[in-house]
Amino acid sequence: MPDGRPAPAGRPPGAATARRRVRSACAAALAVVALVGACGTSEGNASAPTPTAGAPAATPTAGPPAAGPAVPDVPVQDAGLASLPVAAPAPVRLVVPDLGLDMPIDAVGVAQDGTMEIPQDADRAGWYRFGPSPADPAGATVVAAHVDSWTTGIGPFSELRTVAPGARVEVTTADGAVHAYTVREVTQVPKQDAPVEQWFDREGSPRLVLVTCGGAFDREVGHYADNVAVTADPVVDGAGG
Repeated sequence: MPDGRPAPAGRPPGAATARRRVRSACAAALAVVALVGACGTSEGNASAPTPTAGAPAATPTAGPPAAGPAVPDVPVQDAGLASLPVAAPAPVRLVVPDLGLDMPIDAVGVAQDGTMEIPQDADRAGWYRFGPSPADPAGATVVAAHVDSWTTGIGPFSELRTVAPGARVEVTTADGAVHAYTVREVTQVPKQDAPVEQWFDREGSPRLVLVTCGGAFDREVGHYADNVAVTADPVVDGAGG
């Protein structure tokens, strides 16, 4: 995910991109904490801290090249912006007709403490921007929201546990395209047993995973005991997908 910062001095331009790809692949594991620990509380949640960008590194003055042994020619890949893959449009709206659910989606990342950022407003969902989006050819598009909030009350995701397999889900992306899905399964599991590797999978067939909290609220730890997850598969027809 390009952040606009120059590559540190002494490193090839492609090194920063490679490091970001590694961080993106690891970020799914970091995001587990939020969904397993704090996807919704009736006590309200403190806002997750936003990662702070470091100051750009100074660029040293180039000196004369040091003499050294000749090296053979090697393939060189252009590291300019034109060579980078174009990011798929971000999801901006989620609709589940059977539930009367229609809510905006915000792109979210990973907070400093390693948790997935989730909008504090229970009426808004968060798309994990380090994972696939609906237009990507593989992997799970993860959208999460609080089941409730101290400030906004019960949220639309509180109804996820009641949606039936076969129900239609629609995700609109920033380019105006509507991606349709059919619910495959609805699961409710204790947070310690949550199959987060599947929910944040970046490979395999494309799918949508909606996640929130469920079960009893534990006031001692400040969160619900379970996770509720809806897995939906793309609809391949003229109406979307």
